[in-house]
Amino acid sequence: MLIDPSFLRDPYPTYAALREQGPLHWSDEFFGGAWLLTRYEDVAWALKAPELSAQRTGGWINRAADDAGRRLAPFQRLFARALLFLDAPSHTALRQDLMPAFKSSGLALLRGAIQSQIDALLEDIDQRHNPREPVDLVAQLAAPLPARVMTDWLGLQSVGLRDVRAWSDEIAAFLGHPEPDLATGQRAQDAALAMADAFMQVLQSRRSDAHSRGDTPSDLLDVLMQTPSLTSTESLLAQCVMFLFAGFETTRHLLSNGLHALLTQQGAWQQLRHSPDSLPVVVRELLRYDSPVQYTGRRVAQPVTRHGRVFQRGELLIPLIGAAHRDPRAYKEPDTLQLQRREAPHLAFGQGPHVCIGALLTHLEVELTLTTLLQRWPHLQLAQQPPERLQNPLYRGFKKLPVWPRGSVGAVMNPAAA
Repeated sequence: MLIDPSFLRDPYPTYAALREQGPLHWSDEFFGGAWLLTRYEDVAWALKAPELSAQRTGGWINRAADDAGRRLAPFQRLFARALLFLDAPSHTALRQDLMPAFKSSGLALLRGAIQSQIDALLEDIDQRHNPREPVDLVAQLAAPLPARVMTDWLGLQSVGLRDVRAWSDEIAAFLGHPEPDLATGQRAQDAALAMADAFMQVLQSRRSDAHSRGDTPSDLLDVLMQTPSLTSTESLLAQCVMFLFAGFETTRHLLSNGLHALLTQQGAWQQLRHSPDSLPVVVRELLRYDSPVQYTGRRVAQPVTRHGRVFQRGELLIPLIGAAHRDPRAYKEPDTLQLQRREAPHLAFGQGPHVCIGALLTHLEVELTLTTLLQRWPHLQLAQQPPERLQNPLYRGFKKLPVWPRGSVGAVMNPAAA
């Protein structure tokens, strides 16, 4: 199912068909066999059920090749230590240590830096733009912005967008493939280890200069270096790699998905221009309407019953977040973008103990970007050149999103064709 090209282009009809057939579906195509959850109530349950475990990295390796456990062991060990894949009590302790840096008060210091990055990127577009050619908002805004934000915050200023994007693409290709081969896994491992090596060089430099830096953290890397629950260099590197990957991947796709939705849904961009104060609500609706992450996974840690079926320890559940977001049981007219929607909360960042620790940062980046675009390019339009979506069932976003920054006669794509 997941490797069907029509599913990759638009998963929502497939989600609707599955959802109406029943709440649980077995699929042999998900990691050697898994139960799919398609309804909002079930997905929300799975994201926070104490009987389910977030520890699932071993399953990635087992599906790549018979000898993958040996050849991809470094990759598995690295990601298994990341916050996203830990259970309590390790997850609880680490999250408590890191949470102050990700609260709104902690992120307040980043606001000015993020705004400066947005302004610089848009100024560069304005200066270099050939008025006869459209601008690719993915290449020139949606991708470079989170890459710059995350590398600066993590003390990795020496790494450029090309490296971050190349590393992230290889990891995402592996995570988003239901049955990756060993070569795909090897490329993902090489990318993750290259990330870790870049961070290791910065860590060594900072540790040798520890006395001159003082005790007050200057960025997220300093916070990580001073986190009591990170007792090994390997665990510290795992958090660095995961924060860089997740912070880049999620935000760039939310920006491209959100802008595409606002520019194709009739009157949405104009409506937002007249009510910019509604942006926090609008961003939540954009996350629901076209979530950058379409599903996640949970392993059964303790037998648990759902819809009359007993799930046994070790079984894999796949909560389909994108399907839950289009469930008419949770949302009225779920296939339409409603900028003032205030129904069930979206699940794009998870729920419960594993709700995304960086959710507020992503919100901040997107809200500042949209605010600036509304002010700078109020007549922004899609170009007639069709956008190009990623071919990855896990991460939903665009590879290219051509636009006319200041509008152009005849430039708007027919919304039905988008």
